[in-house]
Amino acid sequence: MSTTGVRPQQSAAAPPPIPRGAEPAPAKSSGYGLPCAKCKLYYPAGLDTCPTCHHRERVSPVVTTPPRKSAEKLPDPVPDSTIIEQEREEFLRQFKSKLIEVHSEVVNAPGSLCALTEHHDGSEASAEICEACYQRLQERLQAFEAAFQIDLKDAAQIIYDAVWADPSDPSKTYENAAMALLTELRRRAGVPDPFQPLAD
Repeated sequence: MSTTGVRPQQSAAAPPPIPRGAEPAPAKSSGYGLPCAKCKLYYPAGLDTCPTCHHRERVSPVVTTPPRKSAEKLPDPVPDSTIIEQEREEFLRQFKSKLIEVHSEVVNAPGSLCALTEHHDGSEASAEICEACYQRLQERLQAFEAAFQIDLKDAAQIIYDAVWADPSDPSKTYENAAMALLTELRRRAGVPDPFQPLAD
């Protein structure tokens, strides 16, 4: 191989030779800096532009927002006493009118009038007893009326039997006869005899 004095050229991509003793310092990590103002990405502090959107401005990571003003609670307005009094009077007036209206409906209701108009002199009267109680009293009255419809022969026989049932004491003859007749009338009317013990 001949040397012609021409040195082979070094490729342009090859780094320049490093002199001995002058070794490059290891690259220090600069850490992350402020976020990008546009896309809010944190990127290393050593870079001048954002690697994502290539924006050059950075913003502070803590955005200071002005303190919100709390809505001041206004005190409730004190209502005028005359207006309150007028509203109160109006309410009471309406309430009383409704109460009177309901009461008149109850009093004048058709169910509270007497149904037996044949016994009246043409005017209507209010019913003060219900129909069921009236029917029960009517049945009792009919039983009493039937008891007083005793036949004369039956009454004479009751008196005769009572007089001759105990002839030992002639002073009690009339008393025994009256007692026997009253007992028979009570029995027919369905009234318990006050001198007889009640059945258990």
